[in-house]
Amino acid sequence: MARTRRTPAAHGTHAAGARTRRGAGRPARARRSPLKLPLRLLVPALLLAALMAMLMLRGYTHSEILADHRVRPEAATDKVPQRILDGGPVIDTRHGRATSLRVPDHRLVLTFDDGPDPTWTPKVLDVLKKHHAHAVFFVTGTMTSRYPDLVRRMVAEGHEVGLHTFNHPDLSYQSTRRIDWELSQNQLAITGAAGVRTSLFRPPYSSFADAMDDRSWPVARYIGSRGYITVVNTVDSEDWRKPGVAEIVRRATPEGGKGAIVLMHDSGGDRRQTVQALDRYLPELQARGYRFDNLTEALGAPSALTPVTGADLWQGKAWILLVRAADGLTDALGVCLALVGGLVIARFALMLLLSGAHARRVRRRGFSWGPPVTEPVSVLVPAYNEAKCIENTVRSLVAGEHPIEVLVVDDGSCDGTADLVESLDLPGVRVVRQRNAGKPAALNRGIAKASHDLIVMMDGDTVFEPSTVRELVQPFADPRVGAVAGNAKVGNRDSLIGAWQHIEYVMGFNLDRRMYDILRCMPTIPGAVGAFRRSALEQVGGMSEDTLAEDTDITMALHRAGWRVVYAENARAWTEAPESVQQLWSQRYRWSYGTMQAIWKHRGALLDRGPSGRFGRVGLPLVSLFMVVAPLLAPLIDLFLLYGVVFGPTQKTVIAWLGVLALQAFCAAYAFRLDRERMTHLISLPLQQILYRQLMYVVLLQSWITALTGGRLRWQKLRRTGAVEAPGGAAPPRERVDAMSARTHPVSPGADPVRGTADAWGGSSGPVGGTTGRRPVG
Repeated sequence: MARTRRTPAAHGTHAAGARTRRGAGRPARARRSPLKLPLRLLVPALLLAALMAMLMLRGYTHSEILADHRVRPEAATDKVPQRILDGGPVIDTRHGRATSLRVPDHRLVLTFDDGPDPTWTPKVLDVLKKHHAHAVFFVTGTMTSRYPDLVRRMVAEGHEVGLHTFNHPDLSYQSTRRIDWELSQNQLAITGAAGVRTSLFRPPYSSFADAMDDRSWPVARYIGSRGYITVVNTVDSEDWRKPGVAEIVRRATPEGGKGAIVLMHDSGGDRRQTVQALDRYLPELQARGYRFDNLTEALGAPSALTPVTGADLWQGKAWILLVRAADGLTDALGVCLALVGGLVIARFALMLLLSGAHARRVRRRGFSWGPPVTEPVSVLVPAYNEAKCIENTVRSLVAGEHPIEVLVVDDGSCDGTADLVESLDLPGVRVVRQRNAGKPAALNRGIAKASHDLIVMMDGDTVFEPSTVRELVQPFADPRVGAVAGNAKVGNRDSLIGAWQHIEYVMGFNLDRRMYDILRCMPTIPGAVGAFRRSALEQVGGMSEDTLAEDTDITMALHRAGWRVVYAENARAWTEAPESVQQLWSQRYRWSYGTMQAIWKHRGALLDRGPSGRFGRVGLPLVSLFMVVAPLLAPLIDLFLLYGVVFGPTQKTVIAWLGVLALQAFCAAYAFRLDRERMTHLISLPLQQILYRQLMYVVLLQSWITALTGGRLRWQKLRRTGAVEAPGGAAPPRERVDAMSARTHPVSPGADPVRGTADAWGGSSGPVGGTTGRRPVG
């Protein structure tokens, strides 16, 4: 519902009083409305933000690059109490006092660091269960977050778990704030995995009690102040060195039946020797009278694990759920990346192979479509508010080498387009006026008024070379050809956006058309330059208003009717590409949404027989993959580049990304060579791949959202400058164009001088395949 701003008069005396209090005679300051992100940007932005957040979460819980691997060298011990240096491996600094405990004789506490590991921890647990032994697992937060089921199994089978920090840094390098974070995140992961809280802690890179020094002792005291007991070890198996099974057993065996805390590892590499040594170690020492308990069992103390309930438990579960979702999403994106990589490589391979075959066929000596086509042609120019461009357009047609008649169909322009064309008084040029009814209606009106059987269609902002029409109609010598696509080229390529579109036109459109020509499944005849056989148009019912991409729609309809659609690379037309991001957005949004509508409309071709079935089973899948799916997934290449640079492996990621860019650059250079274009514009290709690709992704994502939600899409007329001309042509007489426009149709105050009032005819579209209503040509 539209909101009406209330005027001071509507407020009565209250408004007057408010105005007086602000100060008589001073105008009230205009309220600035808060900056709002358009919905078309908001949804993609939220999706991208959520995706990036999940990737960052996944990267943090997996990456070794962010971990701090610095290890403090040994320091002095003069600040460490002697009773700690000479004491046991269990150090309790809680409640402001420092004490230590030893494990009783013939009691062994096996401890495993750095897990859980999805490969080796289950094997360790199996061996412990086999020999009825308990142990303590000092787990990291990252591994616990990734493999919570293993921590849950540890607790369920009677083992204890302890903190080993979240990301395994040497805490003597860290601030108290970082230490608190490491502890709390590690605890959060354990709570989410097993529903318990632990009071046991082992510092990373720790050793024996007598190795405590002036750097690590303050950390131990601070850990105690946070409620944790520090557990080091008395026996080190050094299994991480992989010295052999017998050596691991020897080093893990205490002397003289003494009790001990034994250090082993269930993660951090290949732990095959550890598992084998454990299976031998346990029964041998049990036979000597040793018991393998967890720490509190060995000390006769209450359990170190406390059940967690309420909000803390749900917070931990939410953390585990988020990490699992991030892992699942990243795995899915990895599959999508492989898919898009395969699509990109397949597309480039097809383009290079088939476009080369097309070029060889066209340039082969003696190749022709048949006898030269010399019959006159009708050229249709649908025009809506094209006063700035139309003179260049019709003059380029009149200067052509082929006999033509020109029909300018004015679709209710309000800028004097029709009057301007009539004032030129050019031979063979007629003006057909109609009320604003949309581009398809204008083209159908032109078809009905055309005098000849071959019909060329172009846009009102496009300029033909003298040979364009002649080159465009030569394939009609083959009676099987129903339509011909020309070579549309960007005329205003001097700006950065123009240069990017120039690369896209040459590489993405024209190289594609060569490929599709060989495969006989050309999906689109560009509205800027295309030719049709009248009988073919009549057979499919003329131009349709069912989609926003009438050029794609009519092309697919011709395929389904059994006509051949071919590409004439020498029929060049120069068109004015959008010069701003907003105009580019509007155009590509319409193109992508219209293409999706056309694919949906002609989906029945998948089950047809004959030429229609061939197009349905070859053309539609290729168009869907290369024009809808691949562009939507293409930004994953840049997303994983960013991910790889931050989280690693950086070198491999950058090399892979540069490899894709090199492949694109090679294809682009080949396309430029085929089109005989200068290579200098390819300098901006890397920047185009980074920025332009993201814009196209958001546009396509918006189209998908519009299609899936049944949204309504207005036809948006692009602003033109009239600066495009054929190579060697004259600049448009801008002063005369503007004067004619102002004289014939003056613009009312506040109106848009380009669009006038025709926006009221802007059409809309329902779900994919629905009707679009009437819309202005654009």
